[in-house]
Amino acid sequence: MIVGTVVCPHPPLLLRELTGVQDVAAELRKACTEALEALTALAPDVVVVVGGHDVSGDRAGGAVPVREFGGTGEPVLRERALPLSLGVARRLLDTVGYAGPVEMATVAWDASAAETEALGARIAERSGRVGLLVMGDGSARRGLRAPGHLDERAFGFDEEIRRSLASGDGAGLVRLDPGLAEELMVAGRAAFRVMGDAVARGGARVRSEVLYADDPFGVMYFVAVWSCD
Repeated sequence: MIVGTVVCPHPPLLLRELTGVQDVAAELRKACTEALEALTALAPDVVVVVGGHDVSGDRAGGAVPVREFGGTGEPVLRERALPLSLGVARRLLDTVGYAGPVEMATVAWDASAAETEALGARIAERSGRVGLLVMGDGSARRGLRAPGHLDERAFGFDEEIRRSLASGDGAGLVRLDPGLAEELMVAGRAAFRVMGDAVARGGARVRSEVLYADDPFGVMYFVAVWSCD
């Protein structure tokens, strides 16, 4: 039973040691912290993390490979290194002091509807109290200096994600166009769809709140909390 869901983005700058003296991601990190505090306050038996990656699969755990993202620190063996989405999730959970069980899974950026639905069903049908942490970014084409340069279609697409998150509309997340999402470099499309499928299958009433929705680096970041009754 899913008792709550949180959406956070996964830019490397959420790893504090990558931001330098001026913490340019302080506001975003604060919103993520508040969201995860709300999730852990629901006393989940386990937190299930879903994040995008090149391939889908379960992860038994691992380390955050800060050096791979331009920082310093101890090297991490490739087989132990978490992908960016899961690495940021692990760091955020550590930040709020969550010490309970954590299970992690990646979903391929281009995962099919059948694949996201299957993962959503697997999460929704678990016994016990499940907290779901979904790691995903919006479009990376929201400005001339954005990673994907400017594409005006990004604004409408991201607004649909924001509206769905704000209204607790899982079906809206499921309807996101995978082809357009790929063109707009929406890294969270598949993970958002898993969330929509999982919550819809659970049939719970959702109370939703968006804590952050902005594009400080030309990439749209969302932080949202869904409490499921």
